[in-house]
Amino acid sequence: MPIDQDLLLVIRSSGLGEGEPDLGEKLLQGFLKTLLESGTLPARIICMNSGVFLTTECTAVLDTMRAYADRGCEILSCGTCLAYYGREDKLAVGRSTNMKETVSSLLSFRKILQP
Repeated sequence: MPIDQDLLLVIRSSGLGEGEPDLGEKLLQGFLKTLLESGTLPARIICMNSGVFLTTECTAVLDTMRAYADRGCEILSCGTCLAYYGREDKLAVGRSTNMKETVSSLLSFRKILQP
């Protein structure tokens, strides 16, 4: 499956859209699975705020996030966010990052997808 080296996926919460949290989580799960099956994957995924719950232990989408990593996507989670939520030692896929690297990514990637 090809990696789009110009595409950055930024996940800013553990759910998609406004409204009921459970619905938002289901929508984000569906989005991530559909993107994974789309035939083109982002080169990098950055998870911020409650989005870091997607890359830590005991999340419904951990297998999906691991599938992205197994296919060559670089997965980064905001270190400040992991610390805020007390999840630093629960990171299960990818690595921790900082705001400097996040801003650099936002400035350097030509296509940024934010569901």
